[in-house]
Formats: sequence, structure tokens, C-alpha cells
Amino acid sequence: MTISKLAEVRARLEKTHGGLLDVSESAQAEFDQYECLAIAILDSEHEDFAPGILEEYLMTLLYVKQLELGLLPEAEE
Repeated sequence: MTISKLAEVRARLEKTHGGLLDVSESAQAEFDQYECLAIAILDSEHEDFAPGILEEYLMTLLYVKQLELGLLPEAEE
């Protein structure tokens, strides 16, 4: 059940962000929008999950988004 609930959270995050997206925005501005939405979701839905689950999931999604947007320095080989 938790996996499907987390998938719904991700879908809502992506859908809401897509409605706000301005293609002229920088990668950092786009990430900032994701972060604000993730915080709002965490604030309103954290009680629906076991302690820490939603927070860790959203933090992971935000980390992946930073990678996708090129906001993290390249790992040195």
C-alpha cells in the first residue's frame, strides 16, 4: 500500500510542477519550485505515512531532480 501511495505523491508533484513550469526559468528556479511543492506535500501528508518514509522519499526525488537538472557537481573519477 505504501508504494502505491508514494507513487501517487510523485505523480501529484510532477503534475503540479508541470502546471507551474515556465520554460524560461533557470534550472535552479525549476528545482526551487519542486522543493517548495515537496515541502507542502510533506507538511500536509506526513501523518499518512510511517515516520520518516515520506520525508526520505521526497528527499530522494529532490536529489534525483538535482541530478537531472545538472545542479550537482560532477563526481570526480
